[in-house]
Amino acid sequence: MARKRRGQPVHGWINLDKPLGMSSSRAVAIVRRLLDAQKAGHGGTLDPLATGVLPIALGEATKTVSFAMGGRKIYRFALRWGEARSTDDTEGAVTATSTARPSRDQILAALPGFAGTVLQRPPDFSAIKIEGERAYELSRGGEPPDLAPRPVEIARLTLLGQPDPEHAEFEAEVGKGTYIRALGRDLGLALGCYAHVSALRRLAVGPFALDAAISLAKLESLGHSPAASGHLLPIETALDDIPALALSGEEAEALRCGRVVTPLRPSDRARIDLLGDGATIRATSDGRLVALAAIDKGLIRPVRVMNF
Repeated sequence: MARKRRGQPVHGWINLDKPLGMSSSRAVAIVRRLLDAQKAGHGGTLDPLATGVLPIALGEATKTVSFAMGGRKIYRFALRWGEARSTDDTEGAVTATSTARPSRDQILAALPGFAGTVLQRPPDFSAIKIEGERAYELSRGGEPPDLAPRPVEIARLTLLGQPDPEHAEFEAEVGKGTYIRALGRDLGLALGCYAHVSALRRLAVGPFALDAAISLAKLESLGHSPAASGHLLPIETALDDIPALALSGEEAEALRCGRVVTPLRPSDRARIDLLGDGATIRATSDGRLVALAAIDKGLIRPVRVMNF
């Protein structure tokens, strides 16, 4: 008897509100099991300390993860003043202390230095690879890596409040590759008092927002019911800002087979000329996503083909 293939053809996104204390990979594994999907991945890691929006791609949606990760992210977080920690959050060992505590005016005066494109050194305990090894693995082994600062975008950093002299709460809107732990560390250094992140909640990743997210407890309570599948968002959810181009059936089939397509309709050629070489488009046919494609010298070249 033929062996039954594991999983079902489930394609789309789950906008998960990740709980405290769980790794992103564990959350992905649970969602994959709950929806009985063959493939799964996530659009941007959240540390176990962090909660909030974790977009989880299932099936062919995994081919669009990089586009979800490229979107801006919004975080709400708290800093604990007076302590630097090895992990830049509450899980690490204390590495330095200070008795200084910043005033509201001092914090507000420092914020403009963290606006726009800034150089940021990633945390020693991060998932960045150094000659094939993760930075956190090297740090745990007692050999923290020498990570070079890199440019990141901080679109907005706002002081929300100071519940007590030891803490301050913020909201930040940041671009790809920005570490909130590093932002908190650097803000503490700029204020001369040290700091680490004591609480972190992600409010949005591109089009995925917290007010539309489902908790893991709720998803687990639905089990394998149709109601659980009702929370599955279309693959295109992560592609809202990518222009779409409708193809004929013949053109769509050529893309599915990995062939470069020469658009025949004058309106399509005009649109492609307007978008320009190197632009990414969503190629569709009969309202269904066929492929992510790139414009190359007026032609449509498939980049990621959808197989469903």
